[in-house]
Amino acid sequence: MFETRFAKLRRIIGEEIGAWQPHLIIMNSLIRLLPRYTAARLRPRLLRLAGIGIGHGTIIMGPLRLHGYGAIHRRLRIGQHCVINADCFFDLNDCITIADHVGIGHEVMILTASHTMGAADHRAGPLTTAPVAIESGAWIGARALLLPGIKVGAGSVIAAGSVVTRDVPANTLVGGVPAKPIRHLP
Repeated sequence: MFETRFAKLRRIIGEEIGAWQPHLIIMNSLIRLLPRYTAARLRPRLLRLAGIGIGHGTIIMGPLRLHGYGAIHRRLRIGQHCVINADCFFDLNDCITIADHVGIGHEVMILTASHTMGAADHRAGPLTTAPVAIESGAWIGARALLLPGIKVGAGSVIAAGSVVTRDVPANTLVGGVPAKPIRHLP
């Protein structure tokens, strides 16, 4: 009986502190001291010190909100010469890969976790995760939401405020809720 209580207590403590990332907390605290739209080249350097892979020439215009359980710093990869605007939210329960020359607007949310549909008494069923990939040259408009498991093709544009629920083909403009193809881009 004692072992089962101890095991349960250990599991609960693990769940409560599973998202504790001391090195990221320190770096994010330093980054939050920087005014938005200043020190855009310093932010990536600080995040590199926390173990996040960020390519040369990438700028980050304001604080990022990085969340998830475990070693989240290993699940975010940002390519070269990207521009990431202020207050973006990255759910790092699975991998997010951002290729080179990607532009990400204000307050974009990239989610890698969701829930399966549960029974009527508890609709939010078990947690599921899936990676998100954004290919080279894509542009994600302000306040867009990318759901788990999607791939944004190279050279594509996601209109501001769109909710992306499925893969976006290369060189395609999509928009709306849910996002639908608007036109092919040259």
